[in-house]
Amino acid sequence: MTARVFPSSPVFESHAERLFAEALRDQLPDDAVMVCGQRFSDRREDREADVIVAWPGFGIAVVEVKGGSVHLRGGEWRQVGGGLDKQIRPVEQALRCKYLLRDYLRRDRRWTAGDPRMVHLVALPATTLPDDFAAPDAPRWMVLDKTDLPQAAARVASALRQCESDVEPPTAEDVEAFVDCLAGVGIPQQDLLATLHEREAECDLLTRDQARVLDWLRSNRRVEVRGGAGSGKTWLALEKARRLTLEGERVAVMCYSRGLAEYLRRRVETWKPKERPAYVGTFHGLGIDWGVTPGSDDDSGYWEEYLPERMVKLAGALSVADRFDAIVIDEAQDFAESWWPAVLAALRTPEGGCLYVFADEGQRVFARQGRPPVALTPFDLDENLRNTKQIAGTFGSLTTSQMRYRGGDGVPVRFVQCDTDDAIGAADDEAAALLDAGWPAESVALLTTYRRHPVQAERQTAGQDAYWDSFWADDDLFYGHVLGFKGLERPAVVLAVNGFRDEERAREMLYVGLSRARDLLVVCGDLELIRRVGGPAVAQRLAQSAGSAPTG
Repeated sequence: MTARVFPSSPVFESHAERLFAEALRDQLPDDAVMVCGQRFSDRREDREADVIVAWPGFGIAVVEVKGGSVHLRGGEWRQVGGGLDKQIRPVEQALRCKYLLRDYLRRDRRWTAGDPRMVHLVALPATTLPDDFAAPDAPRWMVLDKTDLPQAAARVASALRQCESDVEPPTAEDVEAFVDCLAGVGIPQQDLLATLHEREAECDLLTRDQARVLDWLRSNRRVEVRGGAGSGKTWLALEKARRLTLEGERVAVMCYSRGLAEYLRRRVETWKPKERPAYVGTFHGLGIDWGVTPGSDDDSGYWEEYLPERMVKLAGALSVADRFDAIVIDEAQDFAESWWPAVLAALRTPEGGCLYVFADEGQRVFARQGRPPVALTPFDLDENLRNTKQIAGTFGSLTTSQMRYRGGDGVPVRFVQCDTDDAIGAADDEAAALLDAGWPAESVALLTTYRRHPVQAERQTAGQDAYWDSFWADDDLFYGHVLGFKGLERPAVVLAVNGFRDEERAREMLYVGLSRARDLLVVCGDLELIRRVGGPAVAQRLAQSAGSAPTG
């Protein structure tokens, strides 16, 4: 017996909220729904309801959760803990959220049950109330304390029964309609486009805040910036290159993958000429620019050994003017050990030239291993700025460090259970449903983890340049593989978990695939395979999302 949770992967603002929500969830019946962290806004205010319980046969309860030690002194609620002693208004917050929820339902045409039976409550999971507790705005039945946690659901049911109202409690069908209203399904395309643009602007503002990192590191010439997916590493890499160029240095920006290199080039082309680095592209592309004969994509020895060795020799023959004062590398975990001597040789002063590398060890999806052979000052990014909290929470257990989620609330991640061999077909159906629901084609990517989608294979027959041009085309969704999509993103991603060529790198590949969506993620595959390669935490979050409604 456990309630359905919406969103399926809630992100809690405090330990107290998590403690109360998990205790309540496990006590509620299967037909109840528990909504966590739901924001409501009107023209006057913006508030967040910590927990909402929609319970067929009982009603709807809005619960404000306060952690720490809570006191009521002289009619004033105060929260003490962590060196703070501040005034709080938990009853007022719960009451206002209740009314905002009621008004929201009144405006939604899908809600036809009228004003529901509702009550507002306060939960204090770390506080024990005295036996004689009493407050004019909060009778004892309205406040749940630490001793009430083992029977939290029973206390909620009792509060709803005590609600003086002639209104009938919601039915199971009413609760489903309630969830539909909060999910915001069926958004018209015009509104969806506006929402996507707004989300992109919000993420850009958050990412630009990361510029303070470069201010802190300005006096350091050799730095390794480490951070998980969505932490703004690529933006920081380009911003560092722009700043160095404006200071008069000759700068190279490098990465490994062609898709990311093309993204970097297109970004730089929008800058003023005086801001543009001298070179932006792949590591191997620099060697070919120097005169190394191009090799075949199938010849690993050429890319791993021959080309970097030739680059070291050619760098020694270059004039000082043709080398670089500074090199910035994005997705540096992709670089093999044999490449780093060529990177350093490209500097005018290999012993002291500026070197900034940006990396995420959790995304080391290639078998090669390599680390810069010089001392670098480490700096860790600990915030996810790009993905919604629901998406970031899905892959959070796969990151190498704990991240704070600042990307905002979004819709639940959707998981479609299917056989591994059927994952591409299921993904095709889900992508088509998104397009039918109004998602712009250029906002959607369909990614695979093993064999390429037939459309990707067909497009690549025209050459890599033509294939990557389709990433920026507006006429169709993009078909790709997680290996080539590292460092890139789309507002919506449908991930087909169609197996893994090398299960030793499957965890990292799954991490990349799950983290490429900014606003909406749909995963198609076999849950047991995902559990085996990604661990129980990822599988549990996806299992909670199984069968959720497609989002338009």
